[in-house]
Amino acid sequence: MEGPIRIVIADDHPIVREGLVRIIEREKSCSIVGQAGDGAEALRLIEELHPDIALLDVTMPMMDGLEVARCVQQRALLTELVFLTMHKDPEYLNAALDLGVRGYLVKESVSSDLIACLKAVTSGEHYVSPVISHLLIERRGHSTPGSDARPLRERLTPAEVSVLRLVAENKTNKEIAKALFVSIRTVENHRARMCLKVGVKGHNQLLLFAREHRGQF
Repeated sequence: MEGPIRIVIADDHPIVREGLVRIIEREKSCSIVGQAGDGAEALRLIEELHPDIALLDVTMPMMDGLEVARCVQQRALLTELVFLTMHKDPEYLNAALDLGVRGYLVKESVSSDLIACLKAVTSGEHYVSPVISHLLIERRGHSTPGSDARPLRERLTPAEVSVLRLVAENKTNKEIAKALFVSIRTVENHRARMCLKVGVKGHNQLLLFAREHRGQF
């Protein structure tokens, strides 16, 4: 059985970080491997520690959460991102999801939502605080899995491209995880999302797809 969910926490308020630590430490399936007080330090920890999840405040010194997410996407880092924010408007949520953020927690309900969010994201799902979940439903209503007509390289994130290249070589999840310095569950999540994006089901079908479209990524 794979080890605990490895988490980095980033928030510029020490009291907030302490509260998050207390919540997470009650859950045996989670382990905090690093803490940061600004976005630049958060990005450094993500690159250095390769956590499964980074819990980021949207508004931080040096780099805000969106800037960190943009760097994570551009550098093909496989850490899953969860935002912690006061914002309830769709603009912030859509910007976050467009950058690959998997969880979006409103601070007023973090004590009740955090562990459920971490478990959902670890399982490859999105999680949005229930108080604004209607925004996620509305967003999903505008797209159908596998219907995106853009070129493959534009449909996949850099991290997904890194995984797909190794899938095309018929690497196992364990081999891919070792090559990319991430957990097996992270690889599984990326594979599941790619299957949804390209409209295939199952690991064998993704392998066939990867080999057939090798020249496109």
